[in-house]
Amino acid sequence: MPITKTQIIETIQAMPQTEFASIDEVLEEIVLLEKIEQGLKDIEDGNVYTEEEMRKIIAEW
Repeated sequence: MPITKTQIIETIQAMPQTEFASIDEVLEEIVLLEKIEQGLKDIEDGNVYTEEEMRKIIAEW
């Protein structure tokens, strides 16, 4: 589920009103929002691992 323009605007408006050190701060917030949305879509689509599956994967590292 892609992020919407409205979500991006809301994210920027929720940030502090102080000056940004760089545009990277804004971009990091937008990337975080996109990753959260992707995670929620993965859950919705059933693209998740059980705790036991994760334990096996981690053990193989």
